[in-house]
Amino acid sequence: MTLTAVALVIRRGQEGPELLFIERATHEDDPWSGNIGFPGGKQENNDADLRQTAERETLEELGLDLQRAEAVGRLSDIVGAHLPVRVTCFVYILHDLPHLTLNGEIRDVFWVPLALLCEEARQVSAEVRFAGEALQAPAILLPHAEKPVLWGITFRLVRQFLEILGCPIP
Repeated sequence: MTLTAVALVIRRGQEGPELLFIERATHEDDPWSGNIGFPGGKQENNDADLRQTAERETLEELGLDLQRAEAVGRLSDIVGAHLPVRVTCFVYILHDLPHLTLNGEIRDVFWVPLALLCEEARQVSAEVRFAGEALQAPAILLPHAEKPVLWGITFRLVRQFLEILGCPIP
């Protein structure tokens, strides 16, 4: 099983707390190509632990040094439904936002108010594509019409985080 780690990053926005999301660039050999997610990736041999993996990957992908952020916890690990992967998610609060520099793995980065993720009207069942196949999956419609829906492992992590905050979604 492949071990991976991601960072759920929160900042204070104009409408309250916001979560940082990435849109992955399109690459043929990436099963998450074009999907919405959190910064992160595979654990490497020289990573001391999975938290270091999340921080290293976030620095590589966005130029965001999470050692300057407040680490507030870790969600329960998620095992992939379609690939042998275990994802560990660490939660960080940013008190100031430096300039972000996207690498070639990332198409875009954007923020979504937490309150919008809780809206019942945004909770849908959507047709998504994974490994060339169409699947029906629980998803969240993002407030950016040009973006794909939030589904899969990232959806499951967001749902877990919202449940902790007292905003459960189906």
